[in-house]
Amino acid sequence: MAQPDFVIKAFSTDQFELPLPVGHRFPMLKYRMLKESLQQLSAISLESPPAATDEQLLLCHDSVYVEQLCTGSLDEKAMKRIGFPWSTAMVERSRRSVGATIAACEAAYCSEPRVAFNLAGGTHHAHRNFGSGYCCFNDAAVACCWMQTHWGLGQVTIIDLDVHQGDGTAAILAGRNETLTCSMHGASNFPFRKTRSDIDIALADGTGDEAYLEALHGLLQTLDQAVAHDLIIYLAGADPLESDRLGRLSLSHNGLRARDEAVFTFAKTRGIPIAVAMAGGYADPIELAVQAHRQTFECAIDRFCMGPAV
Repeated sequence: MAQPDFVIKAFSTDQFELPLPVGHRFPMLKYRMLKESLQQLSAISLESPPAATDEQLLLCHDSVYVEQLCTGSLDEKAMKRIGFPWSTAMVERSRRSVGATIAACEAAYCSEPRVAFNLAGGTHHAHRNFGSGYCCFNDAAVACCWMQTHWGLGQVTIIDLDVHQGDGTAAILAGRNETLTCSMHGASNFPFRKTRSDIDIALADGTGDEAYLEALHGLLQTLDQAVAHDLIIYLAGADPLESDRLGRLSLSHNGLRARDEAVFTFAKTRGIPIAVAMAGGYADPIELAVQAHRQTFECAIDRFCMGPAV
């Protein structure tokens, strides 16, 4: 492979491991496997992210919720809704995951090649005053608000292509000027009570490559006509894969690659910085999810690091 013109910053949280009981369905191993795979790519610079501060978290989260989660005083029902056992390591990883998306936004906005990654993140089920679905704090919402309040950005657009609807992101950012929340997800999948995003595209169980990509191109056409975008936060979930245990859609790896290429081309050709969070991926075997996540990086390298867009 030719030497890249640019190197993409990617922020990894795998060293802040979340201790889980044996048999827990959350795929912690995926993050370390992905990092090890990316170490082979010269166009990726792997870095450790800072932890999100209270100031940053409180842009989007209730102060009582933040205090109770961080001190371990949330009640059992609230922790069960999150789906993780409480530990100081869980809190640290959650802060680092938000910090990684903030760092990716700052890197994409401030420097070439105008794209950066969080190897985790996409915690879009976290609401202002509660967590849900393996999500403690909402990294995309916090990063959006931080980039607007601290860096003075105008329009921030969230393109959420995780197979599950971004209900927490939609709820937190509802009515906020100069934000646009877009979610393309399985209609009958979690969360079973959806929250209205600015743009929602609900897909039937079993949707395959052709119908999925047609819907995506329609979304991108709508975004092209809607507003000028100062920053895109892209949740590039691997869970639309046919092999995903929690997905219900039927995309192939080629379909996911075409999805990523479409989003990256949209950003690159319009000069829009884009920060990417990996979001969900629960394939069986998990190696298939890691393969899908890795090819998202490969698509970004092809589009942003190998000379001018074609």
